[in-house]
Amino acid sequence: MNEHHTLYDIAVIGGGINGAGIAADAAGRGLSVFLCEKDDLASHTSSASSKLIHGGLRYLEHKEFRLVREALAEREVLLKKAPHIIHPMRFIMPHQPHLRPAWLIRTGLFFYDHLGKRETLAGSNPVDFQPLNSPLKADITRGFEYSDCAVDDARLVVLNAMQARELGAKVVSRTRCIGAARCSDGGQPHWQIELENEQGRYSIQAKVLVNAAGPWVAQFIQQDLQLKSPYGIRLIQGSHIIVNRLHAGDKAYILQNDDQRIVFAIPYLGKYTLIGTTDKEYLGDPNTLEITAEEIAYLLDVSNDHFRTQLTAEDIISSFSGVRPLCDDESDNPSAVTRDYTLALSHERADEAPLLSVFGGKLTTYRKLAESALEHLKAFFPDMAKPWTAAAALPGAENFNTAAELIAQIQEKVSTVPDELAARWAHAYGTRAWAMLKQAASIHELGQDLGHGLYAQEVDYLVEQEWAICAEDILRRRSKLYLEFTADEALQLEQYLQALHQRRLQQDVA
Repeated sequence: MNEHHTLYDIAVIGGGINGAGIAADAAGRGLSVFLCEKDDLASHTSSASSKLIHGGLRYLEHKEFRLVREALAEREVLLKKAPHIIHPMRFIMPHQPHLRPAWLIRTGLFFYDHLGKRETLAGSNPVDFQPLNSPLKADITRGFEYSDCAVDDARLVVLNAMQARELGAKVVSRTRCIGAARCSDGGQPHWQIELENEQGRYSIQAKVLVNAAGPWVAQFIQQDLQLKSPYGIRLIQGSHIIVNRLHAGDKAYILQNDDQRIVFAIPYLGKYTLIGTTDKEYLGDPNTLEITAEEIAYLLDVSNDHFRTQLTAEDIISSFSGVRPLCDDESDNPSAVTRDYTLALSHERADEAPLLSVFGGKLTTYRKLAESALEHLKAFFPDMAKPWTAAAALPGAENFNTAAELIAQIQEKVSTVPDELAARWAHAYGTRAWAMLKQAASIHELGQDLGHGLYAQEVDYLVEQEWAICAEDILRRRSKLYLEFTADEALQLEQYLQALHQRRLQQDVA
């Protein structure tokens, strides 16, 4: 591949939520931006979360008041930015007097209600459980209820990447940065960045390099840049299991455990319960992460200690694991390692191109992290525009009123669409559903039925607009339909994608 001589203002390494958020923010301020991800967007930490936009109630115990305040305020901001993929959710905490006294929980919830700006989310209140109606064990009679939000984490990343692209950024997946070096050549200091994808190697140039490589942030500095990392990174494994729905209703449960940790039991995709997460130091390769037998037993035990419905390993439909790349604060307890983010700017001389590295962070505060990153870079781009993302809708939230209204509009336009499918489209794409559906007036005009409401036209849209390449991209990260698809159905989708790829290559040659 020929060398690219384009000089970007900013090159971002890493296509998780932090990288995508920084790219979108920078592009919206008038900077030229390049973002690369070595795998699929959101294919690691950012798609392995508990699917929550939350203040982090338990972080109050570790006195992380700044982080909690910022996260609480961001719930309201993100609800407005992406109401199709983010929605309010009530959480119930059963009271276990031997773990935390009621006064301590009430105090924590008071702070939770008032630390951050709360406009639409309801406040907390005590609850009494009725033995005949409660899914909890009979001896659990009291608890507390409060608000947070649920989110489709992988789609949040993709929407930020789409917004970045629509603002002029170049976003490429399956493209690994294999090295970068500072250059000056007597002129503008810049980075010479070497990239590799399936077509071969090429290079770009950028005035600033942003390292948002997540679990690989320190490794990228040390191995690919041949520099010393300013901070260590601790990889904390968090795993979840998915089971058939444990209880009716749309409220989640936050379960206290004897080790002072908490585990969520969250209604998921209408008919499942998502149970997690664990906190376990991880020393292996983040590319080859799997849930352990120990983690499975831990999550089952916490669930079984609270719910009437008793689970065994045979009840687990699926599981997933991720590592949280946290800035090493030398804490002995993995649960106590700070979830706050640290931004490290390396720029010691005027003739040296800057490097900004992102250590830590959490899904909820990605937008504020991006704003902070751009503030760090302000001196290098004095003419860039002011912060703008707080009031800007993400793709699909434009002219979005309610999901119910959009579902009704979809069913009015596209005949014979089942309620469940119209709801999935509305919540996944928001008003971008119209771009996906194009002029289709009937479900039969959407092309090949690949199973479980996934039609060829949607697949084509995901390939053309959302960087999807293989079946796993679509089933796990763009739609969550992997929980429905059989191995044979997934293979059929893969074959369709391969044929589509060949057709696109032929068109490019023509």
